[in-house]
Amino acid sequence: MNGSNQSIVIVGGGVIGLCVGYYLSKSGHHVTILDRDPAWGQSSAYKNAGMVVPSHFIPLAAPGVITLGLKWMFSRKSPFHLRPRLSMELWRWCWTLLRHANPEHVARCSPLLRDLGMLSRRLFDELARDLGFLFVRRGLLMLCQSEAGLDEEIKVAELANQLGIEAEVCTPKRLRELEGNATIEAIGGVWFPQDGHLDSELFLRAMRTGIETRGGNVLTGEASHFRTSNNSITEVILSNGASIAGDQFVIAGGAWTSPIASAIKLRVPLQAGKGYSFTLAKLPERPVLCSLLKEARVAVTPLDGKLRVAGTMEICGQNLAINHHRTRGIIESFCRYYPAFSPHDFDGLAPWSGLRPCSPDGLPYIGRVPSVTNAFVATGHAMLGLSLGPVTGQLVTQLVNEEATSIDIRALAPHRFDKRYCISQ
Repeated sequence: MNGSNQSIVIVGGGVIGLCVGYYLSKSGHHVTILDRDPAWGQSSAYKNAGMVVPSHFIPLAAPGVITLGLKWMFSRKSPFHLRPRLSMELWRWCWTLLRHANPEHVARCSPLLRDLGMLSRRLFDELARDLGFLFVRRGLLMLCQSEAGLDEEIKVAELANQLGIEAEVCTPKRLRELEGNATIEAIGGVWFPQDGHLDSELFLRAMRTGIETRGGNVLTGEASHFRTSNNSITEVILSNGASIAGDQFVIAGGAWTSPIASAIKLRVPLQAGKGYSFTLAKLPERPVLCSLLKEARVAVTPLDGKLRVAGTMEICGQNLAINHHRTRGIIESFCRYYPAFSPHDFDGLAPWSGLRPCSPDGLPYIGRVPSVTNAFVATGHAMLGLSLGPVTGQLVTQLVNEEATSIDIRALAPHRFDKRYCISQ
């Protein structure tokens, strides 16, 4: 079935589900979004760093990621941790990541991630104009405190420029020119002027309002399985026994996608990567540029008089519990780069945690489900969920409407790791 005025059920009410829902409703479809979180607060984008980053064209599966991960494994405050557990899916995921962490994979993926990021950046401009949220277009600073870290980022900047992504290598003096509102402790860095930032919570609320204005619904409930007939899904069955019927179904369940997809015989390898954030309201200085702290893997984002400080990648299953050693590591690292701030500025602040859905090759899953005729998957964006949300919404809408997609997304097929479908890797 193609055309407009279809009834479409989206399983997942995070940033991807809302972006998909927005573009589908704008295209004329009636959208029902199913959100498992009654508080609407544990989406991995709800209180994340809010960065829109075309500069992030290197996939998570890249050379050195395994060595760095092993180095950090045994530090309680490190920005990465993999909690060992008896899980065949975890070790298959790790093995697949290891197989993809090579220069050839990066060379294949970088142009695609560039195209996704640049198109999504343009869509953010349109969304900010149409929906009225603030999108700050001042770029991003990658700040380095070590010669080794700076050397790595200079190479990234060179590759970025080759790919058509603007990047400027900066001396400490240039950093002070760009960020005149804050004291920065860094030996140098890179400025990516095409990046931007926003308040992720306000963005999500704007998207939800845009959907509801067009008659769409956001319901609370957890998907259990699907009812099918003649190789098509007819209903999604909720954990409380209720059901929702539709013409088309989109699985955008974030870190909870794998068991949902398995209900229609699709293997979608994912691991949840937990991150934390703090939002400071009392600021000794007010930075105007968002930044990434290279050695600490911490993100810093100004938000209309506040400052969000976020970080860590903790592979620990679907566990949202706060690890206070890791959050302490975020605070201490941030204060080393921004010395006007003190750990005492974080006193009394409760950290927020969210789960990012991470694929083993560092690419999202976007595409049709081969085992049924009317289902699609959109997940696995890891740390790029917010950044790639709009382009994902546009691409899924084009697939539903049986139109040519803006970007060739065959490499993002949701069944690329399912041996039954013989997709080469």
